[in-house]
Amino acid sequence: MAGFYVGLAAPVHAQVLTTQYDNARTGATLTETVLTPANVNQARFGKLFTMKVDGDVYAQPLYLPRVEIPGKGVHDVVFVATEHDSVYAFDAAGSPLEPLWQVNLLAAFSGATTVPAADVNCPFIRPEIGITPTPAIDRHTGTLYVLARSKEPSGLIQHRYVQRLHALAITTGAEKMGGPVEMQASVAGTGAGASGGKVAFDGLRELPRAGLLLTGGQVYLTWASSCDVGPYHGWVMAYDAGTLKQTAVFNTSPDADDSGIWQADNGPAVDAAGNVYVVTGNGTFDVTEKGRDYGDTVLKLHLAGDRFEVRDSFTPSDQAKLNAGDLDLGSTGPVVVPDQPGSRAHLVLAGGKNGVAYVIDRDGMGRALQTLTFPDGLYAAPAYWNGHLFFLASEDHLKDYALKDGRLSDAPVATGAQKFLNPGAPPAVSANGTRDAIVWVIETKVWNAWNMQKPSVLHAYDAANVAHELYNSEQNSARDRAGMTVRFTIPTIAGGRVYIGTKGEVDTYGLLK
Repeated sequence: MAGFYVGLAAPVHAQVLTTQYDNARTGATLTETVLTPANVNQARFGKLFTMKVDGDVYAQPLYLPRVEIPGKGVHDVVFVATEHDSVYAFDAAGSPLEPLWQVNLLAAFSGATTVPAADVNCPFIRPEIGITPTPAIDRHTGTLYVLARSKEPSGLIQHRYVQRLHALAITTGAEKMGGPVEMQASVAGTGAGASGGKVAFDGLRELPRAGLLLTGGQVYLTWASSCDVGPYHGWVMAYDAGTLKQTAVFNTSPDADDSGIWQADNGPAVDAAGNVYVVTGNGTFDVTEKGRDYGDTVLKLHLAGDRFEVRDSFTPSDQAKLNAGDLDLGSTGPVVVPDQPGSRAHLVLAGGKNGVAYVIDRDGMGRALQTLTFPDGLYAAPAYWNGHLFFLASEDHLKDYALKDGRLSDAPVATGAQKFLNPGAPPAVSANGTRDAIVWVIETKVWNAWNMQKPSVLHAYDAANVAHELYNSEQNSARDRAGMTVRFTIPTIAGGRVYIGTKGEVDTYGLLK
């Protein structure tokens, strides 16, 4: 393993290896020593440079320090994946500004293209669909796991739609472990699209949005749909991270339909015992009638050999109403909260389009311990830092709720001044441990404005009082304006800089010289 990652023997500092900073999906990085509430302001902080890429960037940029790139020396590296099925490695400081390496994952397949938006009958990701979910990095093996989609010739006039898991070397982008491997699966069932008593995975209809999860030597991947165009199901698959062999498959609606796992691009979460949490959207729920369909449910899954066990679950009592109104519980991803004092030690949070955030006991998930209500819906998981949870719901203000003895404050302890439109935004927190915390959000655009060309806006708030906005990128738009926005993006803060994905570029912010 020598040579690919110089910092392996040293204490690991800033690194972003997965979406939302860690597998619990806290949304917080606690190793930021450069950016503070004292220096993030219009005078001292701004846009430094732009990394141009060949497609839109929905996946959160990832960051790994001190990577040895063959023939190019040691670099802190930002990894960027695009909807044009390309993966880039950039020097994190923009020196050089051109990529350290770039690979296009279509190149090995004759005639392959990305998937046109028209083919999935959904305009939300356009004009092309390639890599949407945030990849995951195994720093110990120097591997970047990526899920990519393609449209490929099949015969003279036919096409097939393919999804593949790639394992790339972080030093060169070269394929590893004999990859890639095509996503294929089926389960026994009578649900939508079933044939011969089997429900098969559909590479066209199944949209992966939630980030990849790497834990316990397994890569976990999940799927939902594009604009609810059926037939589709919620899928969870596990692949051995060392061999890319499929380990297990789970379908959330084998005898029905829907129940997708999209989570507004937030990732599946995992607890210290290795249990994996996902949240499904609208669909049939019939488990209480001895069925197998898990619409609008928080699932606690455990990998047992070659199969998934449902160890526990939470379904709102008004699930039938949620399903009828397309009010997906799974419009946000789960957050596994760090262990708390007292009897409510193990919590997981989830929220949905109905605007309710549920605080759930991971040791007994049948009923919510507490709920908070946000009138216009939740489309982003909160971020947790130092006993506080920061929410930015749709048509709402950034709000800080205190968490004490396993219970959230009934009202926010602080509220931002600006109202954000649909869909709100996923907050991210940077801090030096328990000090100098900043809440960052990317303002995007409303759900039905797919043709709108609007710049992303990076906002920074003092985590000690989110009513105090420290900075936004439109204060000096001539200098700091970001690229055109895409939805559900999460800022990456690492090594004194902030990286945000937009249409065709990643914009980098930091302290001005």
